[in-house]
Amino acid sequence: MTYENLDSKLINELLEDGRASFRTLSERVGVSVATISRHLFGLEERGVITGYAPTIKYEKLGYGLTAIIQLKVEGAQIPDITTKLSKYEQMISIYEVTGDYDLIVIAKFKDTAGMNKQIKAILIDPIIKASNTSVVLNAVEENRQFSLSETAV
Repeated sequence: MTYENLDSKLINELLEDGRASFRTLSERVGVSVATISRHLFGLEERGVITGYAPTIKYEKLGYGLTAIIQLKVEGAQIPDITTKLSKYEQMISIYEVTGDYDLIVIAKFKDTAGMNKQIKAILIDPIIKASNTSVVLNAVEENRQFSLSETAV
């Protein structure tokens, strides 16, 4: 096997099985364990792979309520509020966006009382000028990752 597109192939194999050993990856892509090790280290060094973590189904742990929180923030204050939001462990994604709102936050809660308490704690911050919260009724697809084309990396 040539090393052409090896990084993409490795990433795709890890997307299929993030717990695959170097030996298993070596067998699947047809290169030595040492080559696997070098390439994965290179992907980590370049920041392409930032960690290895399980995919959690939060609803199975009681966090069945997902909220999408849109926030308008005074422009220069965005770094301050994103730092504050990052400290709330249930805020699983925070995005700076274009459009009517400046930030979109995805959060997981056990119930509406917990969501209400968390949102109220956020909204008392004078940096926030306006907000809109939507509750997800059904997560059709969540935490989805996609396979890379062979020339992607």
